[in-house]
Amino acid sequence: MPNDDGVVAALEGALERDPGNTALAVHLAELLLAAGRPAEALARCREVLAREPGHDGALAVAEHALGGEPAGPVAPEPEPAAPQPEPDAEPATVVPLRVVDGGGGDDVDAEIERPTVKLEDVGGLEDVKRKLNTAFLGPMRNPGLRKAYGKSLRGGLMLYGPPGCGKTFVARAVAGELGARFTAVGINDVLDMYIGESERKLHELFQTARRNAPCVLFLDEVDALGQKRSHLRHSGIRGTVNQLLAELDNASSANEGVFVLAATNHPWDVDTALRRPGRFDRMLLVLPPDEPAREAILRLNLRERPLAGDVAPEIAKLAARTRTYSGADLAHLCETAAEAAMEASMETGELRPITAKDLGRALKETKPSTRAWFEVAYNYAMFANEGGQYDELLVYIKEHRLS
Repeated sequence: MPNDDGVVAALEGALERDPGNTALAVHLAELLLAAGRPAEALARCREVLAREPGHDGALAVAEHALGGEPAGPVAPEPEPAAPQPEPDAEPATVVPLRVVDGGGGDDVDAEIERPTVKLEDVGGLEDVKRKLNTAFLGPMRNPGLRKAYGKSLRGGLMLYGPPGCGKTFVARAVAGELGARFTAVGINDVLDMYIGESERKLHELFQTARRNAPCVLFLDEVDALGQKRSHLRHSGIRGTVNQLLAELDNASSANEGVFVLAATNHPWDVDTALRRPGRFDRMLLVLPPDEPAREAILRLNLRERPLAGDVAPEIAKLAARTRTYSGADLAHLCETAAEAAMEASMETGELRPITAKDLGRALKETKPSTRAWFEVAYNYAMFANEGGQYDELLVYIKEHRLS
């Protein structure tokens, strides 16, 4: 590429202003390696690996740099040990567990992790946090108060709403608040082609959570595992739903320390028996972020990217113009703007920061993915609102004129 030295110099200048920018440091190392400067590339990789010892990109560039150096170089100095983070800053630890099958089938793999995120790390969703604290977290932290009011911890919580609005992140944050382990269960962890195997796998996953109590067991896309049995023709799937009903009763009555959360984009497809008291008797609506949360999400997604001076004042205006955008939509908007700036940089050979114009163009190209969901949800909220379970959703749709 022409003007390699200019690009390298620009990246080095950007790193001097933001020395902790890992993505920028790895990109610089790649350019140095491509320019035939492996020793300098290796030095940059060492800086990254000192902060993040397991960074895949830095490890890959370092491996190529070591293999590409001429014979007889001075052996690289051992990297200094990375400083150990404080306990509250430690990333989530993932412990793979294997549940041994006693019946001759395949083993069931489950991953147990300890999330460090908490509800304060969740942008917006104040109403969801308040309800979680009242129905779940507060009684858990105050057993005396719970006993005084006769508050039961039976049952589970079902988070529902449009995709990309943070339901899984909220579930991890609940585990972080409790200091509990966390395991996620999806349809691919359960369904099996052999009769009885799906039920066995589901039982073993619940057993794993019980052995690792206190543990938050998160059922992602619960509508796939707990579909309405009246819509099912295959007896094997019906058996899985029945097994899930049995496990939820067991987890809520006979096993302390297993907290069951679920998330779905289609609550109307979940079997009604799953929503009776003692199972998922509480439903929490997770809506797109409000304006302050959207601004925070935009700033977070632009934080480690090179920005022009006209971007900062525009972020608040952009947040005001992205009503009904999900968190995932906002992240995609920032990615689209970054791609435009990167394309211009590749054409000129000089690093060009993201400008307000890039963000404006990205806003025109991206549309909120939640609109289609609200169009479907409106019909259920209007005509299948048994017991007023979708009243909150209906209020939001009418206030934002989404029908």
